[in-house]
Amino acid sequence: MASGEEESSVEEKENNNKRRTKSAIATAWLTFYNIAMTAGWLVLAVAMARFYLQRGTHKGLYKSISRTLKFFQTFALLEVGHCAIGMIRTSVIVTGVQVCSRIFMVWFVTSSIKQVQNEESVVLFLGAWTLTEIFRYSYYTFNLLHHLPYFIKWARYNLFIVLYPLGVIGELMTIYAALPYVRKSAMFSMRLPNKYNVSFDYYIFLILVMLSYIPLFPQLFLHMLRQRRRVLHGEVIVEKDD
Repeated sequence: MASGEEESSVEEKENNNKRRTKSAIATAWLTFYNIAMTAGWLVLAVAMARFYLQRGTHKGLYKSISRTLKFFQTFALLEVGHCAIGMIRTSVIVTGVQVCSRIFMVWFVTSSIKQVQNEESVVLFLGAWTLTEIFRYSYYTFNLLHHLPYFIKWARYNLFIVLYPLGVIGELMTIYAALPYVRKSAMFSMRLPNKYNVSFDYYIFLILVMLSYIPLFPQLFLHMLRQRRRVLHGEVIVEKDD
């Protein structure tokens, strides 16, 4: 009987050691990832500020930072994976919607439709994204290192109240500005008849994307407000993972 208890104790210790090892590896990776993303968005912020100071205009700004922006914004797809495998306790759906909507704006709207790249709305969402991400990734980094300055915590859960709506307004205005060019060029569209027997109108799709902001934005914004109450005020909030 004693031998069985000893074997059980040894097995439990081994399992605990494995869990601690996995946790340490996950923490190390997440720390590296968040430091890299903080640095990336800081590079973008400096590049945007330098461009404007040197040129005195926002025209040409997007083109000058597009490669760096596409790299770091696409790299954020890893966050969906982090959620899916349980590395971080956040809704896969919420994270997926936020990340994929950004990637769509970068790759399939602003980078693909060059006529909108000099729109002021592009600067609006870029500025909002950049500030949001600098404080978001800084928050995660310092939190993982167990040295979280209150200012970073405060900025993470207060500035989004202004930056999130500004970013959404910039995105919607940019998509709206793209509509005439998409309609005229029929880009990314498929007309019947064709060998696939499929019809797709990118112009209509963009309109549907704009309409999707009506139900999605309030849900995501309210989700952030609930997180804000939990982190800053210690409220216990039970959320349903849709």
